Amino acid sequence: MPPLAELLPLIAVLAATGAFAGVLAGLLGVGGGIVLVPVFYLVFTGAGYGGPDLMAVCLATSLATIIFTSARSVMSHNKKGAVDWEILRRWGPGIAVGALIGVWAVGELGSATLQLIFGVLGVCIALYFAFGKTEWRFGDEMPGGFARAIVSPIIGLLSVLMGIGGGSLGVPLMTLYGTPIHRAVATAAGFGMLIAVPSVLGFLVVVAEGNVPPLTLGQVNIPAFLVVICMTLITAPWGVKLAHALPVRPLRMIFAVFIALMALNMLRTGLGV
Repeated sequence: MPPLAELLPLIAVLAATGAFAGVLAGLLGVGGGIVLVPVFYLVFTGAGYGGPDLMAVCLATSLATIIFTSARSVMSHNKKGAVDWEILRRWGPGIAVGALIGVWAVGELGSATLQLIFGVLGVCIALYFAFGKTEWRFGDEMPGGFARAIVSPIIGLLSVLMGIGGGSLGVPLMTLYGTPIHRAVATAAGFGMLIAVPSVLGFLVVVAEGNVPPLTLGQVNIPAFLVVICMTLITAPWGVKLAHALPVRPLRMIFAVFIALMALNMLRTGLGV
């Protein structure tokens, strides 16, 4: 274990990242995981940890923080009457099932493969946030029946494979089916809890192998979780206020560039370049 003098800068990075992730959770409904996973990986590898399950630890720890970040974000949005509880009720079971499948998939895939998945999907998400148009439409209401039964587990599965709360996938989906952007952001925060709660319960019973950071319970690193969650609980309501007060477009562009850089770096690492 590195000496305290080396750990303090890493703790400061985690705290700053947690604050940023909390703002993003409230502002864009993305849960912050798309920021946390690459930072966790950089911090853990920078501290000398590694092994086949390190990426799984990053994903699991990110999802653990999303439970609390999403809950705080949902409560803040609900005070403004922005959460569509009907969408959550109809889509929730399928998303939760997909999240559990995701836990199994993470256990079957190595760190390099998970890095490549994160990188590819992260670039796709960044491109959507950068160039997606609010007027794009697939329909005027969220799909039901067979389409919902197929798409909802896919959202849960892909979100767990990236360690994200579902907003990065849920917000585009809802806006493409006519949900106003602020309502989509608020509702997507609820997707985070539907994904994070079942998946984290699964990750807690799987023992991480290799040189993982100390105090890792199952595949959730408790110190990183605590540092980040202390910050996200403070800053998530700030993001909610910004979401209802500022034009979202320039913020989406900044977010897109940031995520693209993080995703490309994860791709580079996964490819061993």
